[in-house]
Amino acid sequence: MKELWTSLASFMGVYAFCQTLIQTILPPELRFAFLKLFARLFNSFSSHCYYDITEIDGVNTNELYNAAQLYLSSSAASISSPSSSSPDTRRLSLTRALNSSAVTFGLSNNDRLVDVFNGVRVHWEHVVTPRQTQNFSWRPMPEEKRGFTLKIKKQDKPPLILDAYLDHIMERANEIRRKNQDRFLYTNSRGGSLDSRGHPWESVPFKHPSTFDTLAMDPAKKEEIKADLTDFANGQSFYQNTGRAWKRGYLLYGPPGTGKSSMIAAMANFLCYDIYDLELTEVHNNSDLRKLLMKTSSKSIIVIEDIDCSINLTNRKKSSNSPARNHPEGLSASAAMAAAAAGDQEGGNSITLSGLLNFTDGLWSCCGSERIFVFTTNHIEKLDPALLRSGRMDMHVFMSYCSFPALKILLKNYLGFGEGDLSEEVLGGLEGVVEEAQMTPADISEVLIKNRRDKEKAVGELLEALKRRAERRRESGGGVMRERGLEEVVVEDEEQEKRALESPKLGGGGDDLVLESCEKGLDFCRSPVLFPVLLSFIIPGLKIEGLSRCMTHVNVIQYLVDGYLVFGTN
Repeated sequence: MKELWTSLASFMGVYAFCQTLIQTILPPELRFAFLKLFARLFNSFSSHCYYDITEIDGVNTNELYNAAQLYLSSSAASISSPSSSSPDTRRLSLTRALNSSAVTFGLSNNDRLVDVFNGVRVHWEHVVTPRQTQNFSWRPMPEEKRGFTLKIKKQDKPPLILDAYLDHIMERANEIRRKNQDRFLYTNSRGGSLDSRGHPWESVPFKHPSTFDTLAMDPAKKEEIKADLTDFANGQSFYQNTGRAWKRGYLLYGPPGTGKSSMIAAMANFLCYDIYDLELTEVHNNSDLRKLLMKTSSKSIIVIEDIDCSINLTNRKKSSNSPARNHPEGLSASAAMAAAAAGDQEGGNSITLSGLLNFTDGLWSCCGSERIFVFTTNHIEKLDPALLRSGRMDMHVFMSYCSFPALKILLKNYLGFGEGDLSEEVLGGLEGVVEEAQMTPADISEVLIKNRRDKEKAVGELLEALKRRAERRRESGGGVMRERGLEEVVVEDEEQEKRALESPKLGGGGDDLVLESCEKGLDFCRSPVLFPVLLSFIIPGLKIEGLSRCMTHVNVIQYLVDGYLVFGTN
């Protein structure tokens, strides 16, 4: 043992002498050439290819380094789980940002991690070395040089998989950023004003807890919507190849309290998108509407709630059949329409249906990508069919009254009842009455919230509430509401219009007949012979011979006759 230590000491002495001799005799250039030659010899005999990813490239930050750091943090998190193990990873760094609910995993200094991509093992090493000299720079440099070393076996042909692997890292990093970043709820500023930064949108953090798991809805329909949203989010190449704008429209319609707003929040949480809540009553004209659209970001949901109540976007076919309806007394149809137009101008809101259609499906709708338009309404039959066609509202989702599958979801959310926790008798009683009762999920949730401290009492109160509602509906003669598709609504509108045109008196088209009579009556009233006779019937006791002197004032009293023809005949 003593001889071994003596030999080792002699070897170290010889090594120190040779190192000092080389540094003294050989110039730095020659030493650098020897080291470079040695590195080439080592690489030629090595079985791996090495790639360095530094944090700072010159004076610029390396985007690939940040992406690799995010990607490896997710890989390190999966490795830290009990079901996974990696012999090369012995230490992980844990960080948690302020006001964050998630813990971030990462590689410690000079530690290693093994990743697998398309069956190829990829070795990562986090290299951290102290910076020896600080060169002059306008930008302060960190005290340490950080980077990642990527090692791939030569037999795996690294040049063939490197590009695909780096693209995979960038996509995965962008996905992690989107999930980790805070989401916001935007609304357009009042009166079209700008905020302190010159933006037309005001924002607050969006932290709505609604998800598809908690949404009281038929499970099959929820899965259909989730699949459609997933296909949209992953369909960039599809939309580019088909020449379509990367956008999609959803129409949520149904009675109040059926979860339309909760559906929007669940969609935003599922896709990690921001929400832009557009208030049309605060938009002055179509030009302002386009400006708001241009200031929205990609990966967002643009929402217009209760669109039938925001502006006049009702069915043009129905409204054209009854232009004299709701006219002020004493005004003609043309005068009433002019007054309505003047009222819109005074109110400052001149958004047209054409402007809204161009907003959702025109050329300006292509100024961004990966955006979803969501309209909600309680009365789909009031909307113009042009607003509902495919390309504008691609998917129509009927939010119905609470069904039995949705009721079981509510019982699980509010009372914690899972499968098998309730007896078959109780479930049968609920199933037999929930469809007939036609209660909304909001009403049922209120019953459960009031009695959530006593689960059995809550179920009993709910069953009694459903029975009372069903009994009232039977007494009033109401039936179970059934879902009506968009095609049925359009067909019904066309049939009503056809009946009105063929039989105005019986089909509800009396207003059209009155307007037609008005046009003929105006020509009749302009006759200097027949007009005094007609006016004597309108104003009893008026002498006909005295009217000849008033014939020059026909235009003045014309409004009186016009108003009588429009409203007096009704």
